[in-house]
Amino acid sequence: MPKPLNSDAVSLWHNACIATCDERMRVIEKGALAVRNGRIAWLGAVGEEPADLRRANLERHDLQGMWMTPGLIDCHTHLVFAGTRAREYAERLRGATYAQIAARGGGILTTMRATRQASLEELVDYAAPRLAALLGEGVTTIEIKSGYGLTLADEAKMLRAARRLGERFPVTVKTTLLAAHTLPPEFASRPDDYIDTIACEWLPALHAEGLVDAVDIFCEKIAFDTRQAERLFDAALGLRIPIKMHAEQLSNIGGTRLAASRGALSCDHLEYAQAAEAQALADAGTVAVLLPVAFYGLADTHLPPIAALRSAGAAIAVATDCNPGSAPGASLQLAMSMATRLFALTQEEALAGVTRHAARALGLCGKCGMLAPGLAADFALWDIESIEELGYWSGFNPCHAVVRAGALVHGALPRGDASN
Repeated sequence: MPKPLNSDAVSLWHNACIATCDERMRVIEKGALAVRNGRIAWLGAVGEEPADLRRANLERHDLQGMWMTPGLIDCHTHLVFAGTRAREYAERLRGATYAQIAARGGGILTTMRATRQASLEELVDYAAPRLAALLGEGVTTIEIKSGYGLTLADEAKMLRAARRLGERFPVTVKTTLLAAHTLPPEFASRPDDYIDTIACEWLPALHAEGLVDAVDIFCEKIAFDTRQAERLFDAALGLRIPIKMHAEQLSNIGGTRLAASRGALSCDHLEYAQAAEAQALADAGTVAVLLPVAFYGLADTHLPPIAALRSAGAAIAVATDCNPGSAPGASLQLAMSMATRLFALTQEEALAGVTRHAARALGLCGKCGMLAPGLAADFALWDIESIEELGYWSGFNPCHAVVRAGALVHGALPRGDASN
């Protein structure tokens, strides 16, 4: 017998094909979902609703067979920045490498210069269309990194812009301090001093202001080594701030194993990771975040160790990596499609990668990323015939509507829906 539902439930969304994206990836072919105070109060098959859901005054939405998934989660973005790097993309088309461009003062430093010149409001305005595009594709939660300011004032400006976006748009924003993105000119040839400055001065100040949800570092030959990463992680964990890492994108210098040993939420990129890294991620419960748009944008040919990740049982997430350099795109659906084609993920893996596993990569496990009682009533409605269409389309958006905390925030309900 279904358990009675609390009488303060306010809406019932029914006649949907519901992909729960839970551990079993269950599909309820003719399902219903009840919302109370912005959270899922009940989930099940039509006809199995608790008796109190049959009240005549309950607001009901007939979804007429549409597919429903959890709201999508983009768990790795650099959404806030100024300028573009289109000229550098053209250079790469002519044969220059990412590392060569960075070595002569381009790459991240190009975006640093533009971002430092922009005001907070300008950064919000620049990011707004990119965020709107993601929300229109079903995204209800997003991570936004700093890392293009590289001074305390400019990193704070980026993080404040990210918070402002979360206030202006119907989306949950998680912020990540990525001041350890590259070495700024003020600290030329002094990487240890820069890491110590971030760890001892900037991080405590930004944390005290409530601007930092996680700390990230680019651990790579052209950026920072594992010793420096460990010092930054020590500072973050001392403040009880979760850690993440850009790891094994261009080479393997041991970043993944270090981050996993320190309980990182995620390690991201992983093109040069191997079986040992996959096992370390699985053992630690650290999510492997794949970024196929960057792989495509850099014309990379070195694939992440997908088979090893599967064999080890590591959680695999997929994200856009939206940034002006390696991944100039704001489409999580395209990232899903690329993950299936370029990385040979199944469509089920890609969907889990932008829902359940993406939530875990942001420390939101048990809060969103699945459709289950008690979790946020964040979900997307899709005009598709089968769930395999997610991870299939590119350049076409089948998202019909987006609901966040039980309220319609994008699109429209199916025609003929009679709410009462």
